[in-house]
Formats: sequence, C-alpha cells, structure tokens
Amino acid sequence: MDFDYSPKTKELQAKLTQFMEDYIYPAEKDYAAEMAANTAAGKRWTPLQTIEQLKPKAQAAGLWNLFLPVDTAEASGYHGAGLTNAEYAPLAEIMGRVVWASEVFNCSAPDTGNMETIARYGSEPIKARWLRPLLDGQIRSAFAMTEPEVASSDATNIATRIERQGDHYIINGRKWWTSGANDPRCKVFITMGKTDPEAAKHSQQSMVVVPAETPGITVLRALNVFGYDDAPHGHAEVLFENVKVPVDNILLGEGRGFEIAQGRLGPGRIHHCMRLIGQAERALELMCKRASSRTAFGKLIAQQTVTQERIAEARCKIDMARLLTLKAAWMMDTVGNKVAKAEIAMIKVVAPSMACQVIDWAMQVHGGAGISDDFPLAYAYANARTLRFADGPDEVHRNAIAKWELGKWAPHGSNAPVPVTRGC
Repeated sequence: MDFDYSPKTKELQAKLTQFMEDYIYPAEKDYAAEMAANTAAGKRWTPLQTIEQLKPKAQAAGLWNLFLPVDTAEASGYHGAGLTNAEYAPLAEIMGRVVWASEVFNCSAPDTGNMETIARYGSEPIKARWLRPLLDGQIRSAFAMTEPEVASSDATNIATRIERQGDHYIINGRKWWTSGANDPRCKVFITMGKTDPEAAKHSQQSMVVVPAETPGITVLRALNVFGYDDAPHGHAEVLFENVKVPVDNILLGEGRGFEIAQGRLGPGRIHHCMRLIGQAERALELMCKRASSRTAFGKLIAQQTVTQERIAEARCKIDMARLLTLKAAWMMDTVGNKVAKAEIAMIKVVAPSMACQVIDWAMQVHGGAGISDDFPLAYAYANARTLRFADGPDEVHRNAIAKWELGKWAPHGSNAPVPVTRGC
C-alpha cells in the first residue's frame, strides 16, 4: 500500500480545502441564521439558500460529484472526477469537517449511494429518468430500508411486501429512518422489501425504484436525533399502502436485494467514516484552540495534564482510524469489496466510536459552550453517535469480525456471511 496520495487527489485536496476556507466556514453562521428564520416562518423544510447558492460555485470549481467511482461513471455515461475509493476518501474527510458541506458538492447521502445503485444496477430507462437529474443536483432521493416493527440490524427481518400482480408490483409496509424523505426535492425512493418469503434466506428481498409522487406513499413524521431533525433533508417514517409501480422498476431482478445492498453500502461506509474523521479533526483543532486561550485554576487549560493526555489520545485515535479506513478503501479498489469485508466492518466499528470520544473531549474543554450551538461540536456529536447505528450497529460488525477471525483457525475456514444492515 502506498501511503502517499495520488497527484490527482492532492490537487483536489488543495482546491477543496481552499473552497472550504473561502465559502463553507464563512457560511456556517448564515446556515444557522437561515435555519432559525425558516423555523420562525414555519418553513423548516424549505431548501436552504445558503447551500443552494454555493452549489454553482462548487460546479464551476470542478468539485462536483467527486464521489462517483470510475466504474460507476463508466456505467452511467457520466464523466465526473472518476476517482477510486482511496482517492476520494481524503476528500470526504475534508468535506466532513462541516456536517452539511457534502451537499454543496453533490456528495451527500443518500443520494451518493442511490446514484451508484441506479448506475450499477438500474436499467437504461431507469438511468435515463433518475440518474441524470440526481447527478445534476436537480432532484434529491430517499433510501427506504429500515422498519420500526422488526430488528432491521438483521436485514433478513425486513417485512415490507413487494408482490407482483401482472405487470406491476404492489408495495405494502412501514419504513423509518428513511433518509431524504422529508426533503421537498425528493422525487424518488429506492425501497427494499420482500418479493418471495419462501425463497432462500438471502434471496427473499428485492429493491425497487418508486417515484415519490406514486399514490399510497405517506410521510408520517420527521424523526429527531438528540433534538436535531436535519431539516430540510431529514429522516422520516413512511407508510407504503398499495403502492403500485411497473415491474420494470425493479433493480437487477427479484431476490437480488442483498447483493445490491452490499454493493451500495461498501463505498458508503468509506464515505461516512472519512467524514467522521474530518469532524474529529476539526473537533481536535477547536479543542486545542480553546485550551490554549482559556485559564482555569491559575493556568491555561492546555497546561492541565488531563487535557494534554486527551489531546495526545485524540491525535493517536484519529490517525489510527484514518489509516484503517484508507486501507479498507485501497483494498476495495485492488481486491474488491468481498475480500475487504473485514476491513470495511472494522472501520464501521472504529471510526464512529473514535469520533464520539474525540468530540466528547472537545466539548468538555469548551465547558458549557461545547454543548451549545455556538460551536459545531454538539451537532457533530449527534451525527457521530447516529453513525454507530447507520450502515449497521457496532454489535453486528463486531460479531462478523469475530466470526471471520475465528474462522481463520477453524478446520475448514469461516463461512460467516457479510453483514447487510441499514444504510443511509
């Protein structure tokens, strides 16, 4: 593994870092003010102009759809940055320093995963109808997988029914944590459900593309995370009642839902983990600045031994998480997602826990200010803690890692399946 970044990545890192300095960080106060104004006016789910006005600047700077992998770009006929997972990962870290920044570059969930899914597994008519508008940032999308009535950390439990009737599928079920469903720009759902309850365990599920205006779809409520609703994007509880779509809307074919989920979630986990590393880096930066400027009990907080220990531990934890995530990205590029399954699972355990700890230490150094909205730390913590569930809870990944590790010493190797769990 080459620990140096490619010249292409270095160039994009410099451009992206400059864009963040010039536009994103200065816009954080505007973002907060616009959110407050929209709330006061009863327009909380209105797209934010703070973000919308920055999107043309990102496009003009050549910082648009950076996430789109080489193979997906080729499949979609769209020639974007064409980066590998290892090349994109450090860019995701830079964008992750501000929780909402990824959307400015059309690199935010669930659209990234949905675009890759449609490009890789969708028919040509599906690509023509949905992929181009998503790539152009004209619409947004939702991903409907998790359900409130079953333990969705085991995706074989998903019970939403997708039943074929002639030339159509009829969808019935209740979803929640459906990312993007509240956004007024959301025009399409990618929905996972059960097409054949009698099939083999991992062949029962399928994914279908569902236009958002299809009769029978009801967004029941927005869900909060530690008091944050992530408007205007958000996560929702959604009811599907006799939702009727053409059979041509299925992705890849009946019973292929798990296969699609695994192809979708692999890159998404890299994106999430690197964004978390970016958040942790910024938290450490804010922690050091605060500790160096505040005096308590007769000396700077930075001179307190406990603070120094935490800063040192944070530096170690961030660098370890980054190296493991970059290794996973490199393996996905060189040997494929299946071979990299253990590394992908490990980063999903390591990165969110690391970010939670580092951000927590940073909040502690800030005192009461750290848990207020005067600093981005509380929101970053809520985001990091959420990602200990999204793309699979820690316990699922730890269980899989342990099985694979034990399998190395088993007489006939391990047959532990790759975990397929909820993703954004």
